[in-house]
Amino acid sequence: MESLWLRIRAPFAAFRLFQAGVYRSTSPVMPPSAALGLVLNLAGIEMRDYDKPPITLIRHDIPYMKLAIGILPGNQGEVCTLYQQLHSYPVGNSGSKNLKPKTKGAKYWIAPVKREFLVGLDMVLGIQADLVLLEKIQKGLKGQLDLSRYGLPFAGDNNFLFDRIDILAEVPETIWYVQIQPNDRPMKNSCRLTVGINREDNSKTTSFLYAPVEVATKIPPESAWTWTPKAPKAFPTKSIQ
Repeated sequence: MESLWLRIRAPFAAFRLFQAGVYRSTSPVMPPSAALGLVLNLAGIEMRDYDKPPITLIRHDIPYMKLAIGILPGNQGEVCTLYQQLHSYPVGNSGSKNLKPKTKGAKYWIAPVKREFLVGLDMVLGIQADLVLLEKIQKGLKGQLDLSRYGLPFAGDNNFLFDRIDILAEVPETIWYVQIQPNDRPMKNSCRLTVGINREDNSKTTSFLYAPVEVATKIPPESAWTWTPKAPKAFPTKSIQ
């Protein structure tokens, strides 16, 4: 496998777990599952599977890769919150008998929602994959990839776009997120990050517990590398088109 290093910056970002309710949190950094989607978008590889409508599944033949995620010292970004009005429509007659007539045709089921988001995302993404895939990523960033692809890459929420995605010739000192192992001592600012998403059965979505290292390094520790979406039985030698 070869390596490619990207520096990714966005003024705003949000990476949310599957959740409902009036409080929607965000991961403090891009999780491997979101980084996988970004990498495939840059490479022009379609990851969506339409074989089981109305669910949009994820293809089973997407490339497997190792990813390392870190943030730059002094540019960790900040988790902020905002309030929004959430408009929804109750199932059946719940709430409609008394509320619907009073609004004269307007939306009648409105609730305040608190959402977290990141301000000032500045991170490094390490990618280990076969050379063909890495070349596609670089061509995609340079506008040289002669393939159609779906939409713009976005920072976890389609309202948040990236400012810059740069290919790094040299890796800067980075605070890497490492997987916490069962016998490791407790680490500060630990968080659970999704690795492989299963849209058909969320109980099969995989996630691991991560934490940022205390000392920034240029080379990621071995525990910072994660097979995404999962560890393959045998590393594929060819990239899909």
